[in-house]
Amino acid sequence: MATISKLSSPCPSSSLRSSIGHPPSSRPLCFLDLRPRTALRSLAAAASSGLSAKWDRASSRSSLVVKCSQNGANGSVVKRTTLHDLYEREGQSPWYDNLCRPVTDLLPLIESGVRGVTSNPAIFQKAISSSNAYNDQFRELVQSGKDIETAYWELVVKDIQDACKLFETIYDQTDGGDGYVSVEVSPRLADDTEGTVEAAKWLHKVVNRSNVYIKIPATAPCVPSIKQVISNGISVNVTLIFSLARYEAVIDAYLDGLEASGLDDLSRVTSVASFFVSRVDTLIDKMLEKIGTPEALDLRGKAAVAQAALAYKLYQKKFSGPRWEALVKKGAKKQRLLWASTSVKNPAYPDTLYVAPLIGPDTVSTMPDQALQAFVDHGTVSRTIDSNVSEAEGIYSALEKLGIDWNHVGTQLEVEGVDSFKKSFDSLLDTLQEKANSLNLVSM
Repeated sequence: MATISKLSSPCPSSSLRSSIGHPPSSRPLCFLDLRPRTALRSLAAAASSGLSAKWDRASSRSSLVVKCSQNGANGSVVKRTTLHDLYEREGQSPWYDNLCRPVTDLLPLIESGVRGVTSNPAIFQKAISSSNAYNDQFRELVQSGKDIETAYWELVVKDIQDACKLFETIYDQTDGGDGYVSVEVSPRLADDTEGTVEAAKWLHKVVNRSNVYIKIPATAPCVPSIKQVISNGISVNVTLIFSLARYEAVIDAYLDGLEASGLDDLSRVTSVASFFVSRVDTLIDKMLEKIGTPEALDLRGKAAVAQAALAYKLYQKKFSGPRWEALVKKGAKKQRLLWASTSVKNPAYPDTLYVAPLIGPDTVSTMPDQALQAFVDHGTVSRTIDSNVSEAEGIYSALEKLGIDWNHVGTQLEVEGVDSFKKSFDSLLDTLQEKANSLNLVSM
């Protein structure tokens, strides 16, 4: 989570809460700064003001730091960052791929241009297992007779509801175009069509916020779930998309769901399609190294961005023409492409590799700390996603000629992604059981 540092002027969390989306002179000035965590000297002051100050002592890397100050009488405005430019100049929404308590840690990020939040089982596993911030609520839940998994969902729902409140102003200002917080159904349901539908309905009802996205994986059994959930008027973040073929099926499920909804006004049923990026290179690079030819080695680090550019081309094609125009007349909004897995896994690659080349209108880039930090520090804002589609097509074809089966790559990454989330989910439930034991609670 972002670390919060303070300037000399106070910036209490209560002021931040009241300032989002409002113009009074007390609105805090927030901007992003980059410096080693070990250089921070105002953590205690930040904590005393009610803002959470998190410091990973085991890490010596630079971290995203948010510094806040009250503006003076000169009427100055929030300092711009590249995140503001990304949205205002190029139409791409920067989201943050992380969530933990206290959610007020998100406030300076919002001021600095972040427009939404994504979460997943791995993020909650890390948040809940490594923090004491959940102990009080967890103790109350278990002592009241809740079993471990039920308690887990109540912890998650509270975080999602609180985060939705923080982004509510952005949601309202954009007429439901932005300001979303995503929460995923249980990864144990990735092969269960009806179970996923019921879980999505339940999550949507219990969170009860207009700006929540229910995340559903793009597995073959869950593609029909997407259609059904959309038809019920529930907004969806479709996650774990790794191939063009599956992405097209996801788009069709969204369109089918809108058409099947029977709603006269479709403007409040929205969706994003989370197309994963860096993991594609991680897998294909290994394949290319195994092939070992100069041509193969030269293609390392190029597959993911090339496929993403072709996904955007497909997006433009599918959201045009008579079928789409008929839905637009009922208020339908495009299912935006969301670039996920944007952190660089190979240190030899530029740290903005999965952000800078994927900038384009009607898209979202959700970034964890590493990617967000890098882009704010030295990212360049310009439309890049369709700047050289022919080159992307050439790379895609060249990889096929070398024997890379894109559908096989997509399937393998999907299996690995689902398995990773299941392991995180199961690990977290085990951790909560251990926590219940350590807190001297009755084992359920």
